[in-house]
Amino acid sequence: MNIRKSFENLTKLEKILWIVSMTCVVVCFIFSPEKNLLNFIASAVGVTALIFVAKGDVLGQILTVFFSLLYGIISYTFDYYGEMITYLGMTMPIALVSVISWLKHPYEEGKSEVEISHFTKAKTVLTFLISIIVTVIFYFILKFFNTANLIVSTISITTSFLASAFLVLRCEYYAVAYAANDIILIVLWILASCEDSSYIPMVVCFVMFFINDIYGFINWRRMKRRQNK
Repeated sequence: MNIRKSFENLTKLEKILWIVSMTCVVVCFIFSPEKNLLNFIASAVGVTALIFVAKGDVLGQILTVFFSLLYGIISYTFDYYGEMITYLGMTMPIALVSVISWLKHPYEEGKSEVEISHFTKAKTVLTFLISIIVTVIFYFILKFFNTANLIVSTISITTSFLASAFLVLRCEYYAVAYAANDIILIVLWILASCEDSSYIPMVVCFVMFFINDIYGFINWRRMKRRQNK
């Protein structure tokens, strides 16, 4: 994997998306009353990861591993145990599995673009059934830990699991699940920011995540049509 080549392979639109995302993160950090460096680094890593995930580049999954670690720590600081458990116990390990899966299934030998799979009805039903089971289990775990905003955090478990599962299975609907999760997380961190303004960068982070995930779905659909030809 060549990181420099991955950046060079970004299209003009993808470079613009990344620059705009990074600019928003930097500006938000500069003007934030309480400058939290960890929040800033996590946001920067996160928006960068999504650009490459949208590109179908394994570098995006590698960066997701680092983002999950940072985000888990940040969530712990505000008692968002659901987010902490989700990202450290589910998103991060699944991202590691995705790295292996993507490396084993390149669209073309020697290329960084992943081969997008055909998602069958059986896989779809099984994935949703498992997500329901995971959600129920995590609800009681989060309730035990007195997680802040329990219902919203539980819903986030469902969308995060679906997104992670779709990424392992190399399915374009990962972006739809992540976009839904982004909306939930925007709400969560707005609530947190009302109590502590240092979390405002996390709101901006997930707004940019939402925009990038919408692009990711569009781009993966385009990639899938091209690969099928």
